[in-house]
Amino acid sequence: MGTPIASDHAGFNLKRQILAASNALLEFEDFGTTSIDSVDYPAFAHTVAQYVLEHPTTKGILICGTGNGMQMTANKHSDIRAALCWTPEIAQLAREHNDANILVLPARFIDTETAIQCVTTFFNTAFAGGRHQNRVDQINV
Repeated sequence: MGTPIASDHAGFNLKRQILAASNALLEFEDFGTTSIDSVDYPAFAHTVAQYVLEHPTTKGILICGTGNGMQMTANKHSDIRAALCWTPEIAQLAREHNDANILVLPARFIDTETAIQCVTTFFNTAFAGGRHQNRVDQINV
């Protein structure tokens, strides 16, 4: 069981770079897309969100042009907390304060080095719990 990762066409190249650079840190399960040919991002977001729901100790990664479409789609699933991150600091706080379980990256607005730092930070940061747990419990309606 690997870390689920998926992108649309706009995020495809960044996904390839993350896979190449982060394979030493994480074992991935790539849910697509497989090229820069235009695709509809919701299918990929739903697939990764469903995988994370079925494997609650797993966190995932989604990548699209702005990150917004993937984030909005994934967050339609109860118990998914997909966080759009473009700095390692935001990735850290998304885990510590929000118990985010999917990292979303904006491929058109982040360089590869920063994206890899976001991945490393996200996967190496624990949820702080405490006062934050009460807030996380209020997210689902």
